[in-house]
Amino acid sequence: MSSNHLILDAHELKQHYHVKQGVFKPDAVVKAVDGISFKLEKGKTLAIVGESGCGKSTLGRMLTMIETPTSGRLEHLGEDLLSLSKSAQATLRQKIQIIFQNPYGSLNPRKKIGSILEEPLVINRQLSKAERKAKALSIMAKVGLKAEHYDRYPHMFSGGQRQRIAIARGLMLDPSIIVADEPVSALDVSVQAQVLNLMMDLQTELGLSYVFISHDLSVVEHIADNVMVMYLGKVVEQGSKEELFNNPKHPYTLALLSSTPQLSPDKRRQRIKLQGELPSPLNPPSGCAFHGRCQHANERCQQEVPALREDQTDHLIACHAVEEQRIEFSHAV
Repeated sequence: MSSNHLILDAHELKQHYHVKQGVFKPDAVVKAVDGISFKLEKGKTLAIVGESGCGKSTLGRMLTMIETPTSGRLEHLGEDLLSLSKSAQATLRQKIQIIFQNPYGSLNPRKKIGSILEEPLVINRQLSKAERKAKALSIMAKVGLKAEHYDRYPHMFSGGQRQRIAIARGLMLDPSIIVADEPVSALDVSVQAQVLNLMMDLQTELGLSYVFISHDLSVVEHIADNVMVMYLGKVVEQGSKEELFNNPKHPYTLALLSSTPQLSPDKRRQRIKLQGELPSPLNPPSGCAFHGRCQHANERCQQEVPALREDQTDHLIACHAVEEQRIEFSHAV
């Protein structure tokens, strides 16, 4: 990967929370994100996939500096965000914006759309009222909203329109990176496709880079260039979209893909049912965190944490069963 095209470089990011468990119990440490590394290229989309509770939304908040990582490095165009002064961080943060899952929850119901969109400009830019309005109307047009929507309130819009408003707000400060946290999961399937197509058009037009957080692999297949699969705070598999969808290796990735609906009979996979629930991050299992739900687990899996190894160029997998060739991959094609 050429360093000229690298816009975000995360190295061993961790987010650990100390949790009080009561008077007579010692404090527990929840490792919500536990040593995540990835690289994001300009104009590309990295999808982060996993079940609820795997740490993907926490990672999204760390990338936008809503939460400061416990440790690790986060470089934007070669500059480590975590080592900058607060004022320098605030300036750089404008280049990394976030879009949340629930567009209605993230829009102030008492403010008109024009006011909501202009708020970031009021705080961060020295512009006149007329200049702010012109910028808001310009961005509204880009996301498919009409000029008359400027004076309306959020409740007057459909879910898809509200998400367009949320995307427009994310674009107001001309960011280079958008972190999209489950941006279409609250929308009808027909509207999901419209919003995803809009995001892809904006990416081409504005040269945006996306970190796209989702639990839905059918959505990810539509928009991603690279995919990172997370399980209980760690990466279990990482690679290009083509490699991950055509040649998945980790048992967890295989299970996620097998549960994704496919219209084409050629693409349908043998259904793999996961046993049990995602373990509690308060009391994670020893060894591989996935071993309690994995049909290929053995004693080594119960005791030893698997390292993220390169299976082939840029395809990383953390699995003892794959390393020891204990899995038959004929059903994965």
